[in-house]
Amino acid sequence: MKSAQIREAFFRFFEQNGHTQVASSSLIPANDPTLLFTNAGMNQFKDCFLGLEKRAYQRAVSSQKCVRAGGKHNDLENVGYTARHHTFFEMLGNFSFGDYFKRDAIHFAWTFLTSPDWLALPKDKLWITVYANDDEAYAIWADEIGVPKERIIRIGDNKGAPYASDNFWTMGDTGPCGPCSEIFYDHGAEVAGGPPGSAEEDGDRYIEIWNLVFMQFNRSADGSMDPLPAPSVDTGMGLERISAVLQRVHSNYEIDLFQSLLNAAAKVIGCTQQGQASLKVVADHIRSCSFLIADGVLPSNEGRGYVLRRIIRRACRHGHKLGARGAFFYQLAFALAKEMGAAYPQLIDQQAHIERVLQAEEEQFSKTLEQGLKILEQDLADLKGTEIPGETVFKLYDTYGFPYDLTADIARERGLTLDEAGFEREMDAQRERARAASSFGVDYTRLLKVEGTTDFLGYQQNAASGQVIGLFVEGQPVEQLSEGQSAIVVLSQTPFYAESGGQVGDCGLLTGQGLRFEVRDCSKSASGAHLHHGVLTCGSLTLGQTVKAQIDSSLRQAIALNHSATHLLHAALREVLGAHVEQKGSRVESNRLRFDFSHFEAVSEAELAQIERRVNQQIRQNHAVTTEITDMQTAKQRGAQALFGEKYGEKVRLLSMGEFSVELCGGTHVSRTGDIGLFKIQSEGGIAAGIRRIEAVTGQAALDWVDSLQNQLKQLAAQLKTNPASLEGKLTALLEKQQALEKQQEQLSAQLVSHAGDALAAAAQVIGGIKLLAARVDGQDGKALALLAEQLKNKLGSAVILLGGELSGKVVLVCAVTADLTTRIKAGDLLKQAAALIGGKGGGRPELAQGGGTDVSKLDQALALAAPFVQERL
Repeated sequence: MKSAQIREAFFRFFEQNGHTQVASSSLIPANDPTLLFTNAGMNQFKDCFLGLEKRAYQRAVSSQKCVRAGGKHNDLENVGYTARHHTFFEMLGNFSFGDYFKRDAIHFAWTFLTSPDWLALPKDKLWITVYANDDEAYAIWADEIGVPKERIIRIGDNKGAPYASDNFWTMGDTGPCGPCSEIFYDHGAEVAGGPPGSAEEDGDRYIEIWNLVFMQFNRSADGSMDPLPAPSVDTGMGLERISAVLQRVHSNYEIDLFQSLLNAAAKVIGCTQQGQASLKVVADHIRSCSFLIADGVLPSNEGRGYVLRRIIRRACRHGHKLGARGAFFYQLAFALAKEMGAAYPQLIDQQAHIERVLQAEEEQFSKTLEQGLKILEQDLADLKGTEIPGETVFKLYDTYGFPYDLTADIARERGLTLDEAGFEREMDAQRERARAASSFGVDYTRLLKVEGTTDFLGYQQNAASGQVIGLFVEGQPVEQLSEGQSAIVVLSQTPFYAESGGQVGDCGLLTGQGLRFEVRDCSKSASGAHLHHGVLTCGSLTLGQTVKAQIDSSLRQAIALNHSATHLLHAALREVLGAHVEQKGSRVESNRLRFDFSHFEAVSEAELAQIERRVNQQIRQNHAVTTEITDMQTAKQRGAQALFGEKYGEKVRLLSMGEFSVELCGGTHVSRTGDIGLFKIQSEGGIAAGIRRIEAVTGQAALDWVDSLQNQLKQLAAQLKTNPASLEGKLTALLEKQQALEKQQEQLSAQLVSHAGDALAAAAQVIGGIKLLAARVDGQDGKALALLAEQLKNKLGSAVILLGGELSGKVVLVCAVTADLTTRIKAGDLLKQAAALIGGKGGGRPELAQGGGTDVSKLDQALALAAPFVQERL
């Protein structure tokens, strides 16, 4: 069976057994700070297992795209050198949320694997592991399934701590966990390796193909295990692994899916396809890179973008080892889309975007390699001994992205070695810093415990009565509030919008007989309750009391204008810049909006003008803003855009503004687009690699902003003694006059420098046959001193020149060495020593270097360094 056929068979089997097929979630986990990337099929169902979310189904089946290349789960360094490690893989899984448990999960797995109607694997080839004290699972396998007891292995706490076992699964340091049962396939005695739990278990003979996790407990931060209210099932079977078994090969890279990618990689690189490790790296990495880019990740120097950059650069490095020249990696996006586009249409839809991002990163890496080589050459010139220090190797790797193995290659060519231990110490220190600074961690047991949910009435009304069902002071539940206390109030129903989707929470009042609670923000708990944050300014408030909730309607309306404008802006950005644009965050307030989106270059002034014009066109067309509740599949068929970072249930709220904008959104909006009035972009700029930000205003705020700009224009025109209509011509004339004066000043300065050169040349001294001139020239910038140094080189013939001077309270330094002397004396080396003495730094080419410093008092001492420096190199 081909990989695609196995995936479809898995879906059909579990759908026939009452499971709902659920689409793969994004590789960027939604609302989950514990994960860098989606790395397992259960990630999107975490809140279901925690009891924080209810869905319309209790049984689910999915094929989840996963990445393990950063954070706790990182397979990157093994990829290409083992048979089964990947940065990207597909995890087939079936799930039960408080429905069936161990018995059905085991029977489902065995039937799918062994039934002639499905995968038809030989039963005598399958081995089973269970957690040591999980007698229930052991009995099901032995007594009901009929697996011989010699092929059922109990695995205890083999990782040095209670519940630290290959057969006890945990979500993290805290959260759902429980025993698991793994299914292994025996490739036969001709393959080296022993059964699980044996000393030879790391061999390739017995390969784990399926893991059945029985979630029974919730582990708290103190290590205690509390039974889950509804025990659940989470299973995972790697598509690549089961494909290898069914296609009777021992390596995942031999399956149909990878063979097509390996052949494509060999073709674009220009090498033969012989299963080389480097070719496997390239074939594997095009999958993770393409899927990450399709899900909105772009190369950068931090977080997820940094991991993507590392994967791309690793692929490029291995391609070049095989003989690739220039950018090649991006060309494989087409082969991947052809192979997996049917299952994942985003690979086809975003192919052009993926190619452009990959090509840009490849070209940037070529420059990085060139820069790294220059840095390495400088460090090797100063090297004492035959070992390159670990700090140097790490600096090249961490700061310049220079691969460790490339540094090692260069070292071998020159008869040098690397301080590997020192490099590892630096790497360990970096990992420790990363762990200390990591934000990917949360203790679920510390979430605010709120009983009940809140009915939101704010789509239809601005005021409503509700019963107080929760009161919290500093996170702790209380029965009553006293005047002056800051607190959180939870109501049975409310018109207050709770902050989500980038829209800020509503403000307003809770009132009753003799009480007044000022609501200054509103957020939402994990259980769906609306949390009214504020201060009780009058009276007292008691649990169970009924109050009137009234939002600030003027603020709500201003927020609605900006929120509706973000939808129009999103649609206009995709129309003008391309379909690759995805929302990466937003902030919708009463006085402005902020919209972050993926785009690989600055938006031009012409593009910004076109975007603003399109939004205002839609405003003038006065489209009705309509909403409907539907299912996710219907919404996607309508072309709905799901917002970044949002989590959606089975039923979604579809919001449309004509045919121009169709998005999923739970926020509050205007009735018609004309209500927005006016849309004006205030700024556009980059906030991270590949992420841009637009800030804008609408309605009265937009009019106020235009008025302020007009007033500024009038004031500037008055200062220049003209009118706004003639301001451009006046400024142009002034700039031309300024440029003429600057040019005249440069010419006069060059003449002065030239005259000074004649006098300075006569002051040169001779040291060991080398002419040396170290002189002070104040009042000139680096450009003028460099010009003077070049003139002096021509006058002196063969010489070393160090010039320094004071300019505006700082020191300017220039060093020049004629070409015949650079093998012994390098300008950059002399300049570094001189700059260090004056509290500065500098560098440049062997024949010319520039720098500066702040300590003018030591300038003469710095110039005096030139003579001993030259003498040491005679």
